[in-house]
Amino acid sequence: MGTSALATHIAEKYVSDRLGPAETELIQAADCFYLATANASGEPDCSYKGGLPGFVQVPRPEVLLFPSYDGNGMFRSLGNITENPQVGLLFIDYGKPIKLRVNGIAQLSTDPRLLGLFHEADAVVQVDITRVFENCPRYLHDTRRGRHSDYAPRPGHIPPDPEWKLKSEYEGLVHLRNPQ
Repeated sequence: MGTSALATHIAEKYVSDRLGPAETELIQAADCFYLATANASGEPDCSYKGGLPGFVQVPRPEVLLFPSYDGNGMFRSLGNITENPQVGLLFIDYGKPIKLRVNGIAQLSTDPRLLGLFHEADAVVQVDITRVFENCPRYLHDTRRGRHSDYAPRPGHIPPDPEWKLKSEYEGLVHLRNPQ
């Protein structure tokens, strides 16, 4: 799609293999996230994971832990993790708005010491982080006010350019709809 230079710039400057203080704070305040897994054949699955704020813990900048609570009994996420430990997590803070992607290698544990960290957990998933990066939040809708994103394309509307694209570091790397 002609964005190799942009992707390289973002990867070199903004992708990390560990969480910083702001990312840790966002994760520990989260009451939900989305978990992407795949089975041994590579068939994907995505699952919503919810709990009270603090249900995802960050013991070290390169590791996060979350509980597996009683669900529908299918254990698709946990089953996939045992077959293929590569996972992707998406945390969203609609209030700021921020989307944070965390990719890593997961392992399942029923160690009583880890289970003791989470009330009523059936198991604990440890994710050894391989990549962390913010994702452009411009298409997030304002669900609290019932408003759709100004950036969402629709007939008769030219979406504004996102603030990040206007930064000088992206000059020559992005296409602007409304050049200054």
